[in-house]
Amino acid sequence: MGQTPSPNPNPSSISQISSSSRLIVLHNHLSTQKKPTMASEKEAALAAAAVPADSPTIFDKIINKEIPANIVYEDDKVLAFRDINPQSPTHILLIPKVKDGLSGISKAEERHTQILGHLLFTAKLVAKQEGLEDGFRLVINDGPSGCQSVYHLHIHLLGGRQMNWPPG
Repeated sequence: MGQTPSPNPNPSSISQISSSSRLIVLHNHLSTQKKPTMASEKEAALAAAAVPADSPTIFDKIINKEIPANIVYEDDKVLAFRDINPQSPTHILLIPKVKDGLSGISKAEERHTQILGHLLFTAKLVAKQEGLEDGFRLVINDGPSGCQSVYHLHIHLLGGRQMNWPPG
């Protein structure tokens, strides 16, 4: 911050600036103690959309164990951990360990069908592990209008309370 980029920055410095900007926005967005307002969710989504989709995300740092997370499930393909800003008594994020161009569900290709199925099956396993026999909700936000704030495909597993329809 406060540093002006050179007139002709090299691509790696642009990537570092973009990555740093995204991490700052996400850290500020995710570290709020009170429930975020719709405006802050939208602001975070719009800020994240401005960063190249192949840039490293906070989830990459969690996968690499550079940032701690409360991990509830892990196998060779999927990592599941508690959201630091839960929207329900149980709020777990499930992410593929290898991004492989899958920054959002709209970027899915036929080659991603196995990991997409594995993510959904893992969500079922984690829901059972968490005691959500009465039901749960799975949410995938996609793109700025879908309020996606981290461009690494992830599934929100929400439960532990009665869900409403339609969602807000």
